[in-house]
Amino acid sequence: MTIYALSSGPGISGIAVIRVSGIKTEKVISCLINDSPPKVKVATLKKIFNPKSGDLIDEGLVIFFKSPNSYTGEDMAEFHVHGSKAVVQEILNVLEKFEDCRLAEPGEFTKLAFQNNKINLLKAESIGDLIAAETELQRKQALRIMSGDSSKKFNLWREELIKALADIEAKIDFPEENLPENGHVNIKTKCFTIKNEIKRTLDDNKTGEIIREGFRIAIIGPPNVGKSSLLNYLSKREVAIVSEKAGTTRDVLEVHLDLEGIPVIIFDTAGIRDSGDEIEAKGIKLAIKRAEDADLIITLLDPKSLDFKGFFNEKMEDKSILVINKSDLGTEYLKSINFKTTPLTISIKEDNNLDKLIEVVKSKLKKQFLRSDNVLITRSRHRSHLEECYKHLEVFLKKKDNNEFDLAAEDLRLAIRHLGAIVGKVDVEEILGSIFENFCIGK
Repeated sequence: MTIYALSSGPGISGIAVIRVSGIKTEKVISCLINDSPPKVKVATLKKIFNPKSGDLIDEGLVIFFKSPNSYTGEDMAEFHVHGSKAVVQEILNVLEKFEDCRLAEPGEFTKLAFQNNKINLLKAESIGDLIAAETELQRKQALRIMSGDSSKKFNLWREELIKALADIEAKIDFPEENLPENGHVNIKTKCFTIKNEIKRTLDDNKTGEIIREGFRIAIIGPPNVGKSSLLNYLSKREVAIVSEKAGTTRDVLEVHLDLEGIPVIIFDTAGIRDSGDEIEAKGIKLAIKRAEDADLIITLLDPKSLDFKGFFNEKMEDKSILVINKSDLGTEYLKSINFKTTPLTISIKEDNNLDKLIEVVKSKLKKQFLRSDNVLITRSRHRSHLEECYKHLEVFLKKKDNNEFDLAAEDLRLAIRHLGAIVGKVDVEEILGSIFENFCIGK
């Protein structure tokens, strides 16, 4: 099957790029340009025709990539044409008429690249992340993963465990061979080292996932303290309705921001109070849930609601910034109240101290992402497999002697499988290859 798709953005543009990949790529090129395909990897100016009617569609650059030296690993072509909707649509209509030629599914070109061993699964994911990147930090993280730092580390651990499993399999299958008596000790030492490295990798405060998805900040507080006004101020636009009437915000409003290159998601939530209104009560429940899940909480109060602490648990309080709005009404009353942490007083109405609030948020963000260059995990899928790998290594290391080799082999096999799932590589034949490569057995 041959696939095709518009690879550049939709809409009017100076240039549009249409990709084709598959066994009929050469035929597609020849029919569209009414000539043989141009030299491989040479951008060639060609007239592009409708093969059935013979009508000229456009004039543009045609690039032919011969298998396996292409992005997908198959024969592939790129048509660089004028970015007119009419031009693009006509070429897509022509491609649709070719037998065994269809519109590509989302991400299918990159999927083919992975299936044809042009890239590993981590790089495929990072390409998607780079395309979706909205901030500098996201861009840098995607490029770092694309460079192969993460996959090198995961593959190194995997290769070391495969060697260890090969030693164990050799001991099971060829007990008569003169293999080192202390072999299981060396294997355990190697696995213990890898287990500790995985543990350090997992203890990263989920920084990679947060960079990819956004740092979640929930604005929490009772009704009418200025939560929606604060959201509008930070967003620099009217996102939320502001009213003196309590209970205006009933759902969770979500805004994505770029704060000095760091992706941030700010949630404006319903004012928390005892309410007999069913819809408002559901909004309050959502607000508490957002606070529990947030990476940072801005607890916003005003002079009339300083005793607002009823819904906090200890974990939520530890990640909260206490902010008191409406300082334009005076701050003398604060001297008589004992706060666990010193509150920051602001006035949204008079734009007072809001710059300090933003600096506090930035400080917490920078502290969170201080070691982001060392992060290996960027998706929950990676974390889940790495946690499972760690668990199986723990079980393996509890095996006490050589009599438990069979069970130990299964533990290592499962640990290897989870590491392989991260980079998209699971192959039992590698273990067999390692045995015969490292041991002179059977001659």
